[in-house]
Amino acid sequence: MSDEGIDPVTLEVVRNGCAAVCEEMNATLVRTSYSPNVKERQDCSCALFDADGRLAAQAETLPVHLGAMPFSVAAALETHPPATLEPGDAVLSNDPYEGGAHLPDLTLVTPVFVDRALVAFAANRAHHADVGGATAGSVGADSTEIYEEGLRIPPVKLLAGGEEQRAVYDLIERNVRTPAERRGDLRAQVAANETGVERVRELVERYGRGTFADALAELQDYSERRMRSELSAIPDGDYRFEDALDGDGRGAEDLPVVATVTVDGDAVTVDFAGTAAQTAGPVNAVFAVTASATYYAVRAVTDPDIPPNAGCYRPVDVETPSGSLVDPEPPAAVVGGNLETSQRVTDVVLGAFAEAVPERAVAAGQGTMNNVTFGGTDGEVGSDGDVDSDADEDGDGSGNGDAFAFYETQAGGAGAGAGGDGMDAVHVHMSNTLNTPAEVLETAYPLRVRRYELRPDTGGAGRHRGGLGLRRDIEVLTDAVCSLLADRQRHAPYGLAGGEAGATGATYLLDGGDDRRLDAKSTHRLSAGDVVSLRTPGGGGYGDPTERDADAVARDLRLGKISAEAAREAYDHGEE
Repeated sequence: MSDEGIDPVTLEVVRNGCAAVCEEMNATLVRTSYSPNVKERQDCSCALFDADGRLAAQAETLPVHLGAMPFSVAAALETHPPATLEPGDAVLSNDPYEGGAHLPDLTLVTPVFVDRALVAFAANRAHHADVGGATAGSVGADSTEIYEEGLRIPPVKLLAGGEEQRAVYDLIERNVRTPAERRGDLRAQVAANETGVERVRELVERYGRGTFADALAELQDYSERRMRSELSAIPDGDYRFEDALDGDGRGAEDLPVVATVTVDGDAVTVDFAGTAAQTAGPVNAVFAVTASATYYAVRAVTDPDIPPNAGCYRPVDVETPSGSLVDPEPPAAVVGGNLETSQRVTDVVLGAFAEAVPERAVAAGQGTMNNVTFGGTDGEVGSDGDVDSDADEDGDGSGNGDAFAFYETQAGGAGAGAGGDGMDAVHVHMSNTLNTPAEVLETAYPLRVRRYELRPDTGGAGRHRGGLGLRRDIEVLTDAVCSLLADRQRHAPYGLAGGEAGATGATYLLDGGDDRRLDAKSTHRLSAGDVVSLRTPGGGGYGDPTERDADAVARDLRLGKISAEAAREAYDHGEE
């Protein structure tokens, strides 16, 4: 029996019940959404919070969402105190300076009542493929203020007493390029939270309000005890690591991100003193994003089976310089901070921990989300392959002259570790999304995938090889604007324990046979037939390459993952 009188079996049943609720919420969100970004890429996350707004359980989705979502819930409850909420209410927000991450991520918070008593909150976050702003897709590489990045929504009721607040829907729909898709994704978010409300009520009705509340509190205390036990096993000391972003897209280059990890008994402090000041370009990461990346890295080097809730993070203190790249002051542009800087924060915190617990560490993954957006008018493609951008016959928004906005992140190599090779072509660390299948991409947008393959020799050599990056060539079938927001095209993903760095990425415009390299953070006007070639970084290697098993080298050669030249140079092996 626990101190609160809850037997371990009941506690475990409630824990797994809450986790199952979150997974069902996420399945509802994915299956009812309209946009390929949520339906196919699953760029969304769901979680439950207790009656005081503390994280209680989460689905296994995007780390960058989950670690930051508690800040959005706190902001929602500050604006709409629990005593003012009623059954059927739902609070929507996306303001990065009020607990959000970046403007495309819309968070919905729904209170759960049983017999008029507040027992929990269901919350979810979904990346909307367009929320207005200067660039289609709302991930502009050249923004210098948040006002350019899209519609900024403070915590506001989307539903009140179960009734849609049409003024809020109208405000959003009139400020975006794809209103029908936004409306569909918002209603999917509502449906996901309603699923959570229903399932939590079932749990409470089974165990009672008191037992349910005590169980959530005990689970948080349990997670805290386990996290403190894990931290106690790490040698005390100060561990420092530094890496850099390539630049901000506005002229500033080699932006240092510095983390000093101080382990003191059963607690850890992560201090980002020495990190670059906030920049003019859109790579600033608000505190919620920096904390999210830090929490993820701490969990990665401890026990991943610790139940993920607020208790995990009580022993973790995050300190950031105000006005810095990792804690900017408004109105700094922040869309890329959630996407790119979060990855570098993860890299430096993991790099610092590698000094303390090298056996748990991994080399750097690709360290970027390789963001790309295409936007314009969806022209109709005729049988001859020509595009009629004036066609608008059926008004359904597909090949008919309506506006379109496509957003996607690209996978790359994962870092190798003491336990084995890094995975090839995956979304690493803060991103845990999928790709947009070529068939869906070509059906939903005036785009074609011309090439999609692994990039040989991009994984860093080592006793364990880093994962490979990929190449994805996308042709536009109509005039369009393309925005690129990527990194690790100058600073390579680091290796560990003698392993070599992974290859950097690159982006090219293939225009009639003329390959022109594009800046990693840039916006371009394209003509029908232009092809953007996205080439993502590989992961760093781990350990001395000369110690790599000969059979593993032979397998890589046979599968085309490395060339014979690379085998000779890095592994001292010839063709086999």
